[in-house]
Amino acid sequence: MIVENYWKYFLVPLIVYCVTYVIYLWRNDKKKKIFGNSGRTERVEFDDSDLGEQDDLSPALPEDLAHIPLKPEILPTDVMIRHSREFYEKMNKRRSIRNFSSRSFPKEIIYNIIRTAGTAPSGAHTEPWTFIVVESMDMKEKIREIIEEEEEMNYKKRMGKTWTTDLKPLKTNWVKEYLTVAPYIILVFKQTHSFKSDGTKKIHYYNEQSLSIAVGFLLAAIHSAGLYSLTSTPLNCGPAIRSLLNRPSTEKLVFLLPVGYPAENCLVPDLHRKPLNEIIVEY
Repeated sequence: MIVENYWKYFLVPLIVYCVTYVIYLWRNDKKKKIFGNSGRTERVEFDDSDLGEQDDLSPALPEDLAHIPLKPEILPTDVMIRHSREFYEKMNKRRSIRNFSSRSFPKEIIYNIIRTAGTAPSGAHTEPWTFIVVESMDMKEKIREIIEEEEEMNYKKRMGKTWTTDLKPLKTNWVKEYLTVAPYIILVFKQTHSFKSDGTKKIHYYNEQSLSIAVGFLLAAIHSAGLYSLTSTPLNCGPAIRSLLNRPSTEKLVFLLPVGYPAENCLVPDLHRKPLNEIIVEY
């Protein structure tokens, strides 16, 4: 009698449960096709929804990719120690600045800096990055307008008291004068995917991690060239800037870096980096 009178109240939850379970099995099956049944519990997923079920998938790189002998330069131990120490001492002098000079320099330096960033490793060698170099004052003014409009809302409404309180000692605000003063701006976009020569989708695995490594190379190259920069992540500005620069929907703005010389009156916070024993754990 209970079943006859109340069956409809049990039917809907049962259907929802079954549908949810089927979706779970389907998604889990897709992950196994990428990673194999390794028993790992960490969740790492890639957007291959547009690929469909294809039995004739070919590797993103040529299947007959040649492997050539590595010719390493083996340095004497004392030279390795000296080089590593000198590189650390050089990079330890790197500072982010917000007061730039308008003094220009040959664009070839920018090209070499970006070439260096392009040597970074990437997932499946997909090289999921696009570096946009902006020199035009008109374009820099448009970018600054977009960023300052969003940053004012960020500081006043979105970021919260804790965040803005932490930023006070650094004397930052939504006014980004350096965007129109620095001779160059480099905007770094990650590519979520691209397309192979036959038109099929090419997944860019670990695109954000790969891009972050490349920006590390970029910062080192900027400093090595005797220039200065500021690593910024324009919050909520990506879609408008992507549209302004006419970039495809497969790209997403992650970093923006002004590049140039410091202004004569440039000041930087008197900050100190953590010592080795606070950033290293050994076993």
